[in-house]
Amino acid sequence: MSGHSKWATIKHKKGALDAKRGKIFTRLIKEITMAAKGGGDPEKNPRLRTAIAAAKAENMPQDNIKRAIQRGTGELPGVTYEEITFEGYGPGGVAVLIETSTDNRNRTVSDIRHIFGKNGGNMGSSGSVAHLFSKKGSILVAKSDAKEDDLMNIVLEHGAEDLRDEDDSWEILTEPSAYEAVLEAVKASGVTPEHSELGMIPANYIKLEGQQARTMVKMIDAFEDYDDVQNVYSNADIDQKDLEEVAG
Repeated sequence: MSGHSKWATIKHKKGALDAKRGKIFTRLIKEITMAAKGGGDPEKNPRLRTAIAAAKAENMPQDNIKRAIQRGTGELPGVTYEEITFEGYGPGGVAVLIETSTDNRNRTVSDIRHIFGKNGGNMGSSGSVAHLFSKKGSILVAKSDAKEDDLMNIVLEHGAEDLRDEDDSWEILTEPSAYEAVLEAVKASGVTPEHSELGMIPANYIKLEGQQARTMVKMIDAFEDYDDVQNVYSNADIDQKDLEEVAG
């Protein structure tokens, strides 16, 4: 057991408070389309396999998934997207990583810079904060759904990296290569994860409280509302009460 990770927990809790869920299909379809550029067979394309699993978890119709794959492989006509990662700083100097998928680079660069500036932050240069994050698998399990010892057995048997205490949840961290095997092992044990993803996990966290925390949540909201944004990551540690104040 090691220290708190927090960001996956914050995203999960924020998602539960966030009524604006209509854009999730759009983001998932974009991710499937981009992933399918590496090949349309999920058995041979781990990124596509993960994207399809995420779409199914949100009950996306199979036809939507199929069309997104076909647009990615070129079997169907579609928009050509470019993936761009932006780096910057939020209130209190917290690090922010923004993954986008866009058909207009100039528009997206301008809009991302504007969102940073409008919400108490600023856009940084390439490499300014990326070194603070590592790609990991994150699987959140409610403490009411599983015992620590049972999850630790899964961690040890299936090559996960760590099991962390996240207030009301356990978080299992994995290397990307072990993510699918660990996730399937958790499900096979009869546990349904609260949240699971392959994403960017920060090495350390900066605690935000009061107005800085609320401003940071508003910044995250602004990025997530922007159509070109696929994922938002930060090393901000924000309490539930500040999330609820903004959501309320």
